Amino acid sequence: MKKQLVAAAILSTLLSGAAFAQQTPEGSWMVRARAVHLQSDNGGGTTPALNLSMNNKWMPEVDVSYFFNPNVAVELVLTVPQKHTLYANGTDIGTFKHLPPVLLAQYHFPMNGFKPYVGAGVNYTRFSSVNLKVPGADIDRNSWGPALQVGVDIALSKGLYLNLDMKKVYIRTDVSLGGNKIGDFKADPLLVGVGLGWRF
Repeated sequence: MKKQLVAAAILSTLLSGAAFAQQTPEGSWMVRARAVHLQSDNGGGTTPALNLSMNNKWMPEVDVSYFFNPNVAVELVLTVPQKHTLYANGTDIGTFKHLPPVLLAQYHFPMNGFKPYVGAGVNYTRFSSVNLKVPGADIDRNSWGPALQVGVDIALSKGLYLNLDMKKVYIRTDVSLGGNKIGDFKADPLLVGVGLGWRF
């Protein structure tokens, strides 16, 4: 009985927030802060003999969106450089940091305070602080790739939203040994996040 009452209270809060948001004009800007779980695809790229992979992790994420109208927006996703461990066949072979800003064009579907959206865009990843234990081994410092997104903003009160978001980001970098390319590493992480958004 208590669980049912709590669930009803939460649903009532979300619905009342949604109704309030529909009655209030909204600004063109939105800022979101999320906790995001990065899960690497670890496909290995074109170096299957090495079976390259990197660790999964939680990380902070912030994005800034601009709405051209109620349906169309652009979003810039930012974080701080993230440190990862690189593995070959399950053995730790070193570390690196990567900074993966993403720029997305979005289409939003306003539905009584529940606002699902889809997005597509481009990701640029900068690798830094590369420290590999294998003599002569290195990775390329730059990666460009597409990014896909789906999510929803749920109105809580005027200008305040609960955000659920999922992105697939395509990241691939060349792997070299002694200055010669021996293949590439495909990370292609899935980013699943939850957070709050402020519309103004």
